[in-house]
Amino acid sequence: MLETKSTCPYCGVGCGVIIESQGSQITGVRGDPDHPANFGRLCTKGSTLHLTARASVTRQSRLLQPLQRAQRGTTPQPVSWDAALQVASTRFADVMARHGPDAVGFYVSGQLLTEDYYVFNKLAKGLIGTNNIDTNSRLCMSSAVAGYKQTLGADAPPACYDDLQQAQCIFIVGSNTAYAHPILFRRIEDAKRANPAMKIIVCDPRRTDTAEIADLFLPIQPGTDVALFNGMLHLMLWEGWTDAAFMAAHTSGFDALKATVRDYSPERVAQLCGIPQADLSEAARLFAGVQGNATGRAATLSLYCQGLNQSSSGTAKNAALINLHLATGQIGKPGAGPFSLTGQPNAMGGREVGGLANLLSAHRDLANPQHRAEVAALWGVPSVPDQPGKTAVEMFQAAADGEIKALWIACTNPAQSMPDQTTVRRALERAEFVVVQEAFASTATCRFADLLLPATTWGEKEGTVTNSERRISRVRAAVPAPGETRHDWQIGVDFARQLEKALGTKRTLFPYITPESIWLEHRESTRGRDLDITGMSYPMLEAAPQQWPLPEGENRGKARLYEDGIFPTPNGKARFVNTVYKEVAEPREARYPFSLTTGRLRDQWHGMSRTGTLGQLFGHVSEPAVQLHPQDLTRLRLQDGELAYITSKRGSIVVPVQASNEVGLNQAFLAMHWGEEFLSGRSSTGKRLAGVNALTTSAYCPDSKQPEFKHTAIKVLKADFPWSLLAMAWLPDEQVLSAQAQLQSHMDNFPFASCTPFARPALAGSGQVGRSGLLFRAAGHEAPAKELLQEIESLLNLSGADVLRYADPKRGQRRAAHLSHGAATTTLVGFMLAGDTRAERWIKTLLQEELPAQAYGRAVLVPGATPPVAVVSRGTSVCVCFNVTDLAIQAHLTACSGPAAQQLQSLQSSLKCGTHCGSCVPQLQRMVRTSVESSAR
Repeated sequence: MLETKSTCPYCGVGCGVIIESQGSQITGVRGDPDHPANFGRLCTKGSTLHLTARASVTRQSRLLQPLQRAQRGTTPQPVSWDAALQVASTRFADVMARHGPDAVGFYVSGQLLTEDYYVFNKLAKGLIGTNNIDTNSRLCMSSAVAGYKQTLGADAPPACYDDLQQAQCIFIVGSNTAYAHPILFRRIEDAKRANPAMKIIVCDPRRTDTAEIADLFLPIQPGTDVALFNGMLHLMLWEGWTDAAFMAAHTSGFDALKATVRDYSPERVAQLCGIPQADLSEAARLFAGVQGNATGRAATLSLYCQGLNQSSSGTAKNAALINLHLATGQIGKPGAGPFSLTGQPNAMGGREVGGLANLLSAHRDLANPQHRAEVAALWGVPSVPDQPGKTAVEMFQAAADGEIKALWIACTNPAQSMPDQTTVRRALERAEFVVVQEAFASTATCRFADLLLPATTWGEKEGTVTNSERRISRVRAAVPAPGETRHDWQIGVDFARQLEKALGTKRTLFPYITPESIWLEHRESTRGRDLDITGMSYPMLEAAPQQWPLPEGENRGKARLYEDGIFPTPNGKARFVNTVYKEVAEPREARYPFSLTTGRLRDQWHGMSRTGTLGQLFGHVSEPAVQLHPQDLTRLRLQDGELAYITSKRGSIVVPVQASNEVGLNQAFLAMHWGEEFLSGRSSTGKRLAGVNALTTSAYCPDSKQPEFKHTAIKVLKADFPWSLLAMAWLPDEQVLSAQAQLQSHMDNFPFASCTPFARPALAGSGQVGRSGLLFRAAGHEAPAKELLQEIESLLNLSGADVLRYADPKRGQRRAAHLSHGAATTTLVGFMLAGDTRAERWIKTLLQEELPAQAYGRAVLVPGATPPVAVVSRGTSVCVCFNVTDLAIQAHLTACSGPAAQQLQSLQSSLKCGTHCGSCVPQLQRMVRTSVESSAR
């Protein structure tokens, strides 16, 4: 067995992993105990990475050779790499000749490695001569970038992970850290245990699992963050909690802000935000570091993510929070500072190479003539274009309007992840030529591609990434590239050289033969810049990850920035920004009375092109649902599981509803992951439904151009479909994903449909082999043609002679059940209920928990909800690693007594839940708290 150190490809924590492999197959993964980001820990997603790299997954879901469509809507056919690159270069050169370089656009990804990013940035700006290159990081971190630059002068998070242990107050706002950055949340839990006096404030419209650790929870109304921060500053000024000496020596621009915050009285802010004045005052006091009569100021660290960034006021929200740090001197010292948590594994690295439409290499600004000249000299080109390119939303709007004719999309899925899917899909349909460079063939965007180029992915790539604390880590290949896949940087270089020939360029700008050769050029671009890494080398990174800046002559990077109080601004002082509260772009109103927000699930990642291949990662949340407050469901006359139309001004989808006390009244939550690959159907006009982002608005922050995913005004109406279908089956590993892809292709035959995997997971450390299956739901006004139902049965292995079946075409009823007769017992391995699905609860439990089915026989075909023999469910999975359910946990807690910490320890000792990756610990704590409160009544 070979062991290879690398980095996790999911969130921006940047966890180190050790990949175990044999030959061409990745066989295991574990946390790297030497990596300073995670010290050996991994979350549920990271600890199951090896399962997403199995040969069965690769064969079914990966894009393994170049494919070309002769016509849109047809099945793509294999072509050689030479032919594919020739087509791409010819088509791009033709568009440029007819319409100019700004008629092409590149949309890339925060999951690319720094070397990949660098090549594409140089390709667009250096060779083609357009700044039309942007990235899905625009949807993730651009407001944080703009906020840092406006206030501190540079896009550089000033804090580090070690500050979690140094802080006396942690202010978490706009971040469900327990789900989005689980390993950092483990470190917060550790810090709280080590220092019980530490205070944690959590600010979020939803009471997420992150709020379980809070000493003070602020459930503000969506979009009111700026009002909250200004109100806190108002109180700090009133009470004398600001640091006047720090402000005088190290900041500028406070007078204008001071005049503004006078209007943010506690009464007004409490009303705007929907929180008690006492809680507002306590938050201000704790943030300022005022600890009773103690001398000195306690250190405050703020952690924030998409709740601030994904907003039409995203930059103002970031700047208003940083204003609080500047007003109290909470920056540049251990345990203090504004710390933006990066959403993607290398969004930071993409910013470092200038991979956005308004940036240049090494944090240079496109608008600065000197910066443009420096980059042109480095690249050996006469100039780089001076006009800002189209940002993500603008790029697809331009393509929809016919302004951009050719699109190159790499390592991202805009047909799932971009807001306002109607515009995005019009753009993909109208563009003359669309190239999709992808590792997975299953993404929604692949349907629109004229040319599909197969790329390598985690475990196969070499290069570097930068995490949230400015730490650069190596990514290493453990196995060879499968099929005809090529590395992303290599595809960019091969295309660039082919395009140079088509354009008649005499010398290549792309002489690279290894990722290191690209990185060395990037390193030189940073010389003298705020992110100077000229003191680093690949051998140094081989030895250990390194933080920037690390200029030549130094041997260690800086953990914290601005310790000397000098900031990268013209006068060396940080700048207060005069932030004024503005309401959300699309407020609630009578026709659209609910506020919809989107966010992450605990065990899923982005569009689920990787995590969606693994059934056990659906154990925690198995199917799409929109969460609403129980009182709102009662008012709407809806019950858990019933279908509803969720409609915004841009579109409508159908989705089951779910009661949740996590959301406030007149609010709704739908996970960002549910695109058309898993949640779809057919609209009233016959169009395929596009998932959650059919609803979201493309309104964006004027400074960062980041769209407002965190608030959409919607209405909720009950969807009455007389006919419904539920089909489930265990399938061989080598069939699951292929069957899923074919079932997904049938989803637009119904007004509502969803398709998700499920699994009996292999328990952590057990050496067992898991089992996988598929769950398919649909609903409609009438039963579909029997041929379609027969096709669904066939895909789920329900068409054999050993399958029990019943059909009543006149009543739209059809049932099938596949029973497997073993030596010792009989089990249900697949079923379909069409028309009458009332038996779902017990039949689904019978199959999914592999209970003995001898006593049921043909009863599975009988209409109605009552089983002939009672079926007892094990419950819903809480701990994926050890397959521990909520019912097992509740049963154990019923027999427990003592304080919450003791009961949690008892749970972990007896059931092992929360002892492997720890991702379920916040939910366990909530269940323990509820149990303790219940027993105290």
